[in-house]
Amino acid sequence: MEGSVTLSLVFAFFVFSAYWPSVLSAPSLLGVHPLDEKYFDSEKVKCKDGSSFFSRDRLNDNFCDCVDGTDEPGTSACPRGRFYCRNMGGRPKFLFSSNVNDNICDCCDGSDEYDGSFSCPNTCVMGGNIEYKAEIRHSTVNYVNAIDSRESKVGNKLEELIQNLEGLKALWIIQLVVFVFVLAVWLFRLHATKSNSDIEAMSTSDAEHQQARKWLEVDFWELSHN
Repeated sequence: MEGSVTLSLVFAFFVFSAYWPSVLSAPSLLGVHPLDEKYFDSEKVKCKDGSSFFSRDRLNDNFCDCVDGTDEPGTSACPRGRFYCRNMGGRPKFLFSSNVNDNICDCCDGSDEYDGSFSCPNTCVMGGNIEYKAEIRHSTVNYVNAIDSRESKVGNKLEELIQNLEGLKALWIIQLVVFVFVLAVWLFRLHATKSNSDIEAMSTSDAEHQQARKWLEVDFWELSHN
């Protein structure tokens, strides 16, 4: 009895030792295949396509430094990146980085949804049973409905903005009409004032001409009688 217990403990110790390094892996190694962990040991890491280098602290910093996504295996920053699901107890697999934190459980261990906005139970031991797949489908439908609701709200806000713009346009038209009317009245008054000034000037000129004519007639009469 004691021997079997001892063997069980030893076996458990070896199993735990085998998985312990992956459990204690730094968060920056999320999405990295176990065989690639040593590739990121150095402080300066080369992109696998040879296009560039990046420092180790920029691994999984949600900013794409490598064209092939070498520096972002655990985020969706790089379009060509790939996320590795360890799926202990199930079947490991790679995902496109666009599937990371998209509120859909793609890894049976839930490791692809780690930002806390969506909870994925670990179903690797169950093999991702039909019941869980139904839950995923239901959560996907809810997510789509949420997107539709958001789009509806955006549409309502857009319609409200259009209505406000139409009201503003009407206000501008009214203001333009008022401005044109005021300008027309001002121009009319200006023209009327100028016309009156011209008439007064003409009247003054005629009076002066008549006075000058009288003076000439008087001078002529005086000369003729002398």
